[in-house]
Amino acid sequence: MERRLAAILAADIVGYSRLMEADEADTLARLKSTRENLIDPKIAAHKGRIVKLMGDGALIEFSSVVDAVGCAVEIQRTMAECNAELPKEKQLEFRIGVNLGDVIVEGQDIYGDGVNVAARLEGLAEPGGVLISGTAFDQVERKLDFEFEFLGEQKLKNIEKPIRLYRAGPRARAASGTVPAKRKRYIEWRRPAVAATALILIAGGVALWKVVGDGSGPPVEVASRERMALPLPDKPSIAVLPFTNISSDAGQEHFADGMTDDLITDLSKLSGLFVIARNSTFVYRGKPVKISQVAEELGVRYVLEGSVRRAGEQVRVNAQLIDALTGGHVWADRFDGNVADIFAVQDIFVAKIVEALKVNLTTTEKTEIARAKPDNIAAKEAFEEWLEPLSPLQRKGHSCRHHFLEKSNRT
Repeated sequence: MERRLAAILAADIVGYSRLMEADEADTLARLKSTRENLIDPKIAAHKGRIVKLMGDGALIEFSSVVDAVGCAVEIQRTMAECNAELPKEKQLEFRIGVNLGDVIVEGQDIYGDGVNVAARLEGLAEPGGVLISGTAFDQVERKLDFEFEFLGEQKLKNIEKPIRLYRAGPRARAASGTVPAKRKRYIEWRRPAVAATALILIAGGVALWKVVGDGSGPPVEVASRERMALPLPDKPSIAVLPFTNISSDAGQEHFADGMTDDLITDLSKLSGLFVIARNSTFVYRGKPVKISQVAEELGVRYVLEGSVRRAGEQVRVNAQLIDALTGGHVWADRFDGNVADIFAVQDIFVAKIVEALKVNLTTTEKTEIARAKPDNIAAKEAFEEWLEPLSPLQRKGHSCRHHFLEKSNRT
C-alpha cells in the first residue's frame, strides 16, 4: 500500500441541485465553460492534478500546499468577479477546503484521512470561501501574502483529533472602517471582516474601477534578464496576451480576440514602444502560462493580460499590466458598461498604458491614439469570425482589417 504526503483541495458547488432543477441545460453549459476557461487553467498553472469529478464536486491533488492554497484563493477571487454582475439565482459559487495530510494511493485515486479532512473543511466553508487546516496553514503562513483568520479548533466527523481551522483569502488593504462579519455556518467567526473600497471613475457614461495591486494571489515568479531569449530593447517592451473569454457563451471568443487585436494594433503604432506581434502572443491562447515565462520567451519586460465577459449588450473587461522583472502591477483597470463603448475603452486603455510606461509620443502618434474607431460592433464581430480559421500568414495586414470594418460601417 503506497502512502504519501499531499495537499488536497476539495470543492463543491453551492445549491447545485437547485440550479439543475431551475435550468439543467444552462447550468451544465455554464459549469462547463467555467471549468474550461477558469478553473482548469488555474489548476494547471498551480501544478494540480484532478483526481476525480463528482457531479457538483471535485477532488484535486497538489504536491505543494502553497500551490493548493494559492489555487483555491485565485479560483474564488475570479469566481467573485464573474458573479458580480449576475443575478443571485444565476451565480455559480464554490466552497473549498484545503488540507495537507497523509493519503493512500490506489492507482489514480487517493483516499484516507488527508482526503477526509479536506472534504469536511469544504462542507464547513462559506459560499465563495476557502477553509484550510492547521497543517496547511503552518506551511503557507509566511509564503503567501494572504489574510488568514484563525477560527479555533473544530471536531470533524470521523476524525479523531480536533482540527485547527483558518479562513484564507486575499489580503485587504487599509479601509475606512470595518464591517461585521456574517460568517456563521457551523463555526463562530472571531474577527470582523475588513471592508475594502474601490475608487470609481465615471466619465461620459463609462465606468472604470481603478484597481491597485493588492497582493491577492500567490507570489509571482519574476523573469530573469539572463534567461530571456533576446536582449531587452532600449525602450519599453510589451507583449499583449490574448484576452480570456469568461462569458458563458464560447462564441464570444471572437469578441475577446478582436479587442486583443485592436490593442496590439494601436500600441504597435507607437515608435517609442516595442510591441510583440500578434502571431507570437496568440500561441499562448487558452494555455496556462506564467508571466515570467512569456517575458523570457518573447524578450519583453511588460506583459498585458485581461479577460472579457459579455452578456447581451453588457460587457466587463479586466486588464492588468505587469512588470515581469518585479512581478508587480504597473497598471490595472476594469470596465463595466455597454458594448457600444468598447472602442472608447480601448482608447483609454492604450492611453493609460502609454502613461504608465512613460512612452514618448510624437504629435502624430498622439493624434492616432485619439482617432475614433469604427462603431459597428456587428461588423467587427463578423470579421473576427471570418478571420478565425485563417492561417497566421492569411491574417497578416491590419490595414485590410480596418478597411473591412470601415466599409461595413458605410454600408
